Amino acid sequence: MILAGGVGSRFWPVSTPERPKQLLPLAGEQSLLHDTLRRLQPLVPGERTLVLTNEALVPAIASAVAPFGVPSTNLLAEPVPAGTAAALAWAAIEIERRAGGSAVMLCVHADWAVAQEDKFRAALAHAADVAREHRSLVTIGIVPTRPDPGYGYIHRGRPVAPDVFAADRFVEKPNRVRAAEMVSEGCLWNSGIFVWQAGDFLDELRRHTPEVAAAVQAARAHKTDARAFFASVRPVSIDVGLLERSARVLVIPGDFGWDDVGTWAALSRTRALDAAGNAVYGPVYAKDANGNVVHAEGGAVVLYGVSDLVVVTRDGLTVVTTIERSADLKNLVESLPDWLASRPA
Repeated sequence: MILAGGVGSRFWPVSTPERPKQLLPLAGEQSLLHDTLRRLQPLVPGERTLVLTNEALVPAIASAVAPFGVPSTNLLAEPVPAGTAAALAWAAIEIERRAGGSAVMLCVHADWAVAQEDKFRAALAHAADVAREHRSLVTIGIVPTRPDPGYGYIHRGRPVAPDVFAADRFVEKPNRVRAAEMVSEGCLWNSGIFVWQAGDFLDELRRHTPEVAAAVQAARAHKTDARAFFASVRPVSIDVGLLERSARVLVIPGDFGWDDVGTWAALSRTRALDAAGNAVYGPVYAKDANGNVVHAEGGAVVLYGVSDLVVVTRDGLTVVTTIERSADLKNLVESLPDWLASRPA
């Protein structure tokens, strides 16, 4: 199950509602969704891959997934945003209908970068075995490489099996000091990689997540369609709505070069760098310039004597900020004047 419905406003002006982050070549030469499908194919073929997106994006997503053998019937359209608990519940209901409640469901997002793909697939396969054996909800927690306040964290509890632990507690994005403490304590990044048997997951939602429980029960009884289902739930994230409430959550440490590609600054970790540490896309010339991120579409960019900048050009619009402030780009987008916010994509 690939979640591919977001916009990625932190990648404005390149990412727009009509051309969202997952359809852009941010980590490499192909789109993030393309890379996700290619990465998964040795483990899960296209005919067993579901993609959930919003209704407006269905045509664009359909074109992107067709080369990987994903049929149009495997595209699940979310009529309205309703949180990840509802999105994953609807996908699990569809999987249960097609393959039964014991079918193992792998949940990933369409906008990640992964450096060591063989290790990534091996971790997913291991998580599937654990989900079957322990009838548990399994998440893969990333071994941190830095104390990043932009991620949620998972406290590891008692060991259940080799490299398998009870998930004691989920912590939303801490401040930088607390993030450093959590890394030193052996906490893991909350990746959003989930693995479980579809029926086990739906049963736990019924027990612990009143925001979606009634809608799940009706849908499992074939008494509702997608539009009625999403209209009848209360939005809640899967972390808050279920994982923090269930006693059946296990976590497996993962170390395979994962990055959620959350801001322009992330491209300095996921893209190949030049000799001066610049991550560039498009026609870019840099002299005496170090540690910059440049994305040039529709025009050339020349850097001279600058460091740690983000420069993005597209169709006559140029945005310049610092690596540090690029994490706040969502705030910029929300403050844009009408004449700029309404520019055609």
